[in-house]
Parts: sequence; structure tokens; C-alpha cells
Amino acid sequence: MKQYTDIFIDFDDTLYDTHGNAVIALEETFEYFNLGQYFDDKQVFYDDYWKTNIDLWGRYAKGEITRDYLIVERFRHPLCASKELRAKNEKSASAFKDYCLQVSDVFLDYCSNKPGVVEGAHELMDYLKQKGYRIHMCSNGFHEVQYKKLAACGLRDHFDTIILSEDAGVNKPALEYFEYALRTSGAKKETTVMIGDNFQTDILGAKRAGLDTIFFNRWPEYPATEPITYEVDTLKDIINIL
Repeated sequence: MKQYTDIFIDFDDTLYDTHGNAVIALEETFEYFNLGQYFDDKQVFYDDYWKTNIDLWGRYAKGEITRDYLIVERFRHPLCASKELRAKNEKSASAFKDYCLQVSDVFLDYCSNKPGVVEGAHELMDYLKQKGYRIHMCSNGFHEVQYKKLAACGLRDHFDTIILSEDAGVNKPALEYFEYALRTSGAKKETTVMIGDNFQTDILGAKRAGLDTIFFNRWPEYPATEPITYEVDTLKDIINIL
């Protein structure tokens, strides 16, 4: 089996349970802003948020939209499912944008203070550290949010390097991101493996940069679409590889 010295690993929904924590945070945000006065069925708001958020993050990874656009639009769209809020948006788009930013700030604060991790995350990171691997977090997440999440879940000290797309100036899966990650970490592609749950962003990006990959297939509805080095269903399975 090939010997690796460096591990590139995605953070959101690979180690940190971003989706699970955000489900709770979204409910808390709904209550904080008393959005029940605008929605007879709060599930309409939740479903629209998730659909919009997935679409926007996909576009952000491709460099099609900016961070500031994503932060506003992922709330503007689901909020405008309410006729009353849609009317406010049409009356004053700038004022409604400020409202969306307030909602986003509260939501991100709730999210970033949640400690929830994916099952097996602490065990995997402890194992990798004990084995002497150099571990580098590779994430498209926002700078101020990611460091809060790291503190909340207790994984900060496991990483030798934090490599964020905002620092790289380009998002995964761009080749330039992985070139930046290699330069910043001092890792060599021949002895580095990338672990991630997003096949397009984490795995194909790393593969095209010449890295071996471990696809954490957490979301079966988004399967591998081409041959890769390894595929696992749980984080525990990664221990058997490394």
C-alpha cells in the first residue's frame, strides 16, 4: 500500500457536521426573527433554504458568484416565498438586503458555535495524529466562520495547516487551489491524499491536481462519476486505509 506523509482533508460535512448543525441553527434563526408570522408552514422556508443553499454553494465553488452574493441570496430567496416579505423586497431591495444580512449573521453565529461532528471524526483525527501524518484542512468555508467551528468542535489542534479558499484566492476544485495548498503546506503530491465528501469539489479537484483521493461517500445521491483511488462509507473505514 502506498505510503503517505500528508493528509489534505475537507472540513464541512466530512469532519464537522455542517448540515446537522445548520438544521438546528436554521430552526433557531426562524424563531429568533419570529418568521412564523410570515409562514403558515415553516417547512416551506426550510426546504427553499436548502435547495437555494446547495445551488449557490455549487456556483460559488465554480467561481460564478461571490461570497457576498451567496450570503444574501441564500436567505433572500426563501424569505421571498412569503408574499409579505416579497412585497418588502420589491418596495426596497436595499433595505431587504440589510435584513437578509441580519438573518445571515444570526444564522452563522448559531451555526459556528455548534460542536456537532460527523460520526467517527474525533477518532479518525486522533488516529491520524498518532500515526504521525501531517494534516491540512482544505476548505471553501468562510474565514471567520471556520475558525469558530474549529474551536467549537475541538479539532483545531489536530491540524498542521488551515488552507481556506479565501486565502488561496480561488475555490476548490480549481487546480490553483490545490497548487496553493501544496505550496502552503510543503506537502508533495506524490505522498499526499485528499479526503472529502463532495465528489466534484474535493475529489475531482484533487484528482486533476495529481493527488490520490479518498471519497467519503456520505451522500449516496451524489455518487462517484469516474474512477478514484479509494471510496468509503464511514470515517472509520479510512483508518483501515491509512
